[in-house]
Amino acid sequence: MLRLLDHYKKHVVPSLKKEFGIKNAMAVPRIVKVVVNVGTGRVHKDDKILERVSRDLAMITGQRPAPRASKKSIASFKVRQGAAVGSIATMRGPRMWDFIDRLISLALPLSKDFRGIEEKNIDTHGNLNLGIKEHSIFPEVTLENMKDIFSLQITVNTTAKNHAQGVALLRHLGFPIKS
Repeated sequence: MLRLLDHYKKHVVPSLKKEFGIKNAMAVPRIVKVVVNVGTGRVHKDDKILERVSRDLAMITGQRPAPRASKKSIASFKVRQGAAVGSIATMRGPRMWDFIDRLISLALPLSKDFRGIEEKNIDTHGNLNLGIKEHSIFPEVTLENMKDIFSLQITVNTTAKNHAQGVALLRHLGFPIKS
């Protein structure tokens, strides 16, 4: 069993039940999915860069990302409708728990000038939105093969009913949230 999932079942669920007075274990907030999004922006015409971004995102998430096309043409950005402008990977189950564990224990401590996650990054439904400036903080990406540096946007979706439950869930899981 995965380390973080085991920690969630043994420690987080009982403490959240006690903290919020929840009687049913199925009503305790949990993480549903993690979405990792990469926008390639101005390099949308270069297929090799898009391929490298997709390859690195696949190494980070453990699954092949889906390309995202632009919804409309914008002349000032030189983007046509249907052109690939990003990649997205949605993780659930064991792959999600493994990614969260690597994010908390390896990637975030390696990021430059990291002081913790602001509490305002968690919305009113308990979902965490996190931006990472350099994908090179993940240990799966080798620096020898890296030619392009891109940023990631990570969304952790939870079943929390409000902001307080979301913050408590993420804190108990080990996310470094500022007080």
